[in-house]
Amino acid sequence: MRLARRQFLHLMACVGAIQALPRTAAAQTYPSRPVRFVIGFPAGGPNDILGRLMAQWLSERLKQPFAVENKPGTSGNVATELVVRAPADGYMILLVGPANAISGSLYPNLSFNFLRDIAPVAAITREPLVMVVHPSVPAKTVPEFLSYAKANPSQVKMASTGNGSSPHVTGELFKQMTSLKLEVVHYGGGGPALKAMIDGQAQMMFEPMSASIGPVRSGQVRALAVTTEKRSQALPDIPTVAETVKGYEASAVTGIGVPKGTPLEIIATLNKAVNAAFADPAMKAKLADTGGTPLAGSAADFAKLLAAETEKWGRVVKASGTKAN
Repeated sequence: MRLARRQFLHLMACVGAIQALPRTAAAQTYPSRPVRFVIGFPAGGPNDILGRLMAQWLSERLKQPFAVENKPGTSGNVATELVVRAPADGYMILLVGPANAISGSLYPNLSFNFLRDIAPVAAITREPLVMVVHPSVPAKTVPEFLSYAKANPSQVKMASTGNGSSPHVTGELFKQMTSLKLEVVHYGGGGPALKAMIDGQAQMMFEPMSASIGPVRSGQVRALAVTTEKRSQALPDIPTVAETVKGYEASAVTGIGVPKGTPLEIIATLNKAVNAAFADPAMKAKLADTGGTPLAGSAADFAKLLAAETEKWGRVVKASGTKAN
């Protein structure tokens, strides 16, 4: 019996070693086939534009196709759940965006926990939002806007790209920090909200730089401020909100995530490839065109950033009383 048991234990040890070999080998040769790059929003929007830029870069850098798949629905949660349920082998990756940091508070009954079930890989950019007003609004600065909106509350509506969206909670944070009472009008995405602004149906909104910079430059809307701590190189003459509202900061942080349990070697390969983009002049120029600032760093750096963003927006959602539709 003792010999039989010893043989059994030896056999099991061999089986374990054999089972471990493919995973180790796969990590060392990754990627050896096409990778699915999932984006939780429709084609043509800020998330899609940035995701496709990075997918093309990764395809060229890692010598395998990174095929973009748009899976819109429920603030990016459809795409996130798809990746959460995927095999942890690096062949399905997620474009992580501000919606992921907001959804945990907005949708308390999700079947997954983003911070627990998605392993951060690398940050890509931090994009400012731009506080814009319709040209009919007489204010040309944030202080002037605050004075005007408080004196004429019925004449100022804030456009939102959707309940619980990044522009929405960015505006809610502004309202909380300025004690401003504004009616919020929700539209079905950034395109309809921006059109409503241009048409004068709403008077103010916060819109990501990549979408707002064109209408700002053409004069269809007026930029009052950017939401990041520092001024944007894309609109260097536009002040920050924080120059008026001390401590204010909001931005759209994007990056890449994979299913929990993905081998660390694969995460390291992807992280290295993403960070290499920030040293490439052509890629840096393309990222600059989106209005975002590159966020170089480790997977651990990105994890800390996502945890901080999730906590921050959770407080804003709770204080504003925002509920999922």
